[in-house]
Amino acid sequence: MEAKTLFDKIWDAHVVRQVEGGPNVLYIDRHFIHEVTSPVAFLGLKNRGLKVFRPDQTTATPDHNVPTLNQELSIKDELSRNQVEMLRKNCEEHGITHHGLGTEGHGVVHIIGPEMGLTQPGMTIVCGDSHTSTHGAFGAIAFGIGTSEVEMVLASQCIMQPKPKKMRITVDGELKKGVTAKDLVLYIISQISTSGGTGHFVEFAGSAIQSLSMEGRMTVCNMSIECGARGGMIAPDDTTINYIKGREFAPKGAAWDEAVAHWKTLKSDEGAQFDTEYHYDAADIEPMITYGTNPGMGIGVTQAIPMGDDLEGTDKTTFMKSLKYMDYAPGDGMKGKKVDYVFLGSCTNGRIEDFRAFADFVKGKKKADNVNVWLVPGSKAVEKQIIAEGLDQIFEEAGMALRQPGCSACLAMNDDKIPEGKYAVSTSNRNFEGRQGPGARTMLASPLTAAAVAVTGVITDPRELM
Repeated sequence: MEAKTLFDKIWDAHVVRQVEGGPNVLYIDRHFIHEVTSPVAFLGLKNRGLKVFRPDQTTATPDHNVPTLNQELSIKDELSRNQVEMLRKNCEEHGITHHGLGTEGHGVVHIIGPEMGLTQPGMTIVCGDSHTSTHGAFGAIAFGIGTSEVEMVLASQCIMQPKPKKMRITVDGELKKGVTAKDLVLYIISQISTSGGTGHFVEFAGSAIQSLSMEGRMTVCNMSIECGARGGMIAPDDTTINYIKGREFAPKGAAWDEAVAHWKTLKSDEGAQFDTEYHYDAADIEPMITYGTNPGMGIGVTQAIPMGDDLEGTDKTTFMKSLKYMDYAPGDGMKGKKVDYVFLGSCTNGRIEDFRAFADFVKGKKKADNVNVWLVPGSKAVEKQIIAEGLDQIFEEAGMALRQPGCSACLAMNDDKIPEGKYAVSTSNRNFEGRQGPGARTMLASPLTAAAVAVTGVITDPRELM
């Protein structure tokens, strides 16, 4: 029997039809929708007189456009208000479960799926959002789709997709003190570049990956697309199974035992072939910080910005343009650079573990006067847990306030925008020009590094304060 990769096992089991010389028709187990990429898709259904084919396999929540303060009030911005309202109406009309603002199940779409146990190993999962790759942490094939594809899945529960190539990235060894899953993935992207994974689906493997919690694994898979990959995944193991067990939509009783037995078969066979392989040593990774305008422009926090001498042509032009936007120079050290905002949250780092790490670090310390700190839980459930564990009190004593769930300052689609020219250390996933607001300057980092910056007011190596 041919040795198969984890990706092949799941993909092949979901192929409904192979189009001659074309893409696969792929069956989709779980479809997540939000307020930004679904209105036009629903309109398309309406114009064609179609209903949602399998509403029970679709889950909705508004997240991109929602305010993170005073959510009980009407949304001020008209476009945002309309989109949130349209999502509610469309879900009502088609019998789709909708976790609206203020409800127990509300949150960022890629955080509520795993929390509820909707995300399970061996599934195919899509959403009209690029960071759908997050769900791959459970040993699922999860990827973002465009609005016309959202319509296709709503109408047929299938999608047409060419099969990507396969890549395996193995990280072995132990992560050092102060180094987190976020640092690990920023390090990988800095090594292979933002286009290194193009055309591939990535499986992350190795002892350093296996040592990560489910939250950490979700962070890694969330950012797999920042190296140009179609998505990322990690084989399920006991950590995965223990996380899912007992959650609302997890299988129960005999169905649970059956599911677990199947999940344990979901791993790449010995000798399975990958199109591309990379190997890294966890010991080489330190807390990371980005200095430019894409997630691949990252360095260890103790290092200096590269000189760029080895670059030529458009690469050199892009590098210099990026530094000009950031108002940095080649050879600059990052430590000690001034910061105006710190953002903890997003589908990358908005989980309870991220808030625990941040709280643990700032406990007994005070926020730096020059920094605004935005603490935005990824869901209502995370917010509830923060309060139950008294983390909000720790934040308050440090001079920081907890906000309400939403995508917040990850992207400039809501009120939480970083002002022009200001510097933000962000635990989100992208640092493109204007991503956090017109003219905003973003440095990506882990929750630990963000916490160190929040109390010092400048780029700081968190290990120095631990």
